[in-house]
Amino acid sequence: MTTYVDRQTTLADQVTLTGVGVHSGKPVSITLVPAESSVGIVFTRSDKDMSSEVSAQWNKVSSTALCTVLGDPAGDGVATVEHLMAALVGMGVDNLIIEVDGPEMPIMDGSSAAFVEAIEQTGLKKLDRGRRYLKIRKTVRVDNGSAWCELHPYDGTKFDITIDFDTPLIGRQRFESDMTPQVFRDEVSRARTFGYVKDVEQLWKMGFALGSSLENSVAISEDKVLNPEGTRWPDEFARHKTLDAIGDLALAGLPILGLYRSYKGGHKMNNAILVKLFEDPSAFEIVEAPAFRQVGQVDKGGLAASAAFGPDVS
Repeated sequence: MTTYVDRQTTLADQVTLTGVGVHSGKPVSITLVPAESSVGIVFTRSDKDMSSEVSAQWNKVSSTALCTVLGDPAGDGVATVEHLMAALVGMGVDNLIIEVDGPEMPIMDGSSAAFVEAIEQTGLKKLDRGRRYLKIRKTVRVDNGSAWCELHPYDGTKFDITIDFDTPLIGRQRFESDMTPQVFRDEVSRARTFGYVKDVEQLWKMGFALGSSLENSVAISEDKVLNPEGTRWPDEFARHKTLDAIGDLALAGLPILGLYRSYKGGHKMNNAILVKLFEDPSAFEIVEAPAFRQVGQVDKGGLAASAAFGPDVS
């Protein structure tokens, strides 16, 4: 009898989801396709004549202005990847091909809930190789005015996210927790994106946020939430910023073993901390769990250094 220890995963079967793009307002369909071990997460545009792929990696990020964009959406790229990426890393999916028939992901209800549901209904398949992690070895920090973010060594995976808005409706909120699949599913995945109505109206004039509605975002006007159902938690805003951080940091290419703290952060700073991290090879190491051991012979060390199988950080 064999005991399996922290093996890589993919989905047990493919699954398709449909929705609208939050910026284009157009219908979009994605299909999550199982992949072999060590493939990682790869996006491919099924609407293109020629096969095109872009890996879900920090160095493929082309924009963080309104969302996280991988590659060039006018070419083979995909926008608004952070909510799906959060669901994948949050629920422990290591390898997947994501086929999308347009330049942006469907916004669904503005959270990761629909993606989590699809993952749970489809189930995970364990693969024949140990899961790899990016282990933080020393503190890395990025400052931007009063905003800042840090990665710290930590025994596990933890997020500590603080936001600070002028409006009394939001104000200063903090969400802090070790991150496990259960915590992500129950405490983070349903937190929706949010914004001020005046800002959305301005974006509409510029041709953005054409798919934004009360069905997929928390709308704020004059310190009131316009959604009839209100917020899902009193601190839903901080929880959604945590969701975004989880999705953006998933672009490290491997699950992170460390503590991520941020104050007044966002997509730009989430990406900046990864750029800063990979500039210093001494700040991290790649560790790999043993794929399997016979019962009674489990490696009590748990993780073994295996830098040869790390992501491309050039």
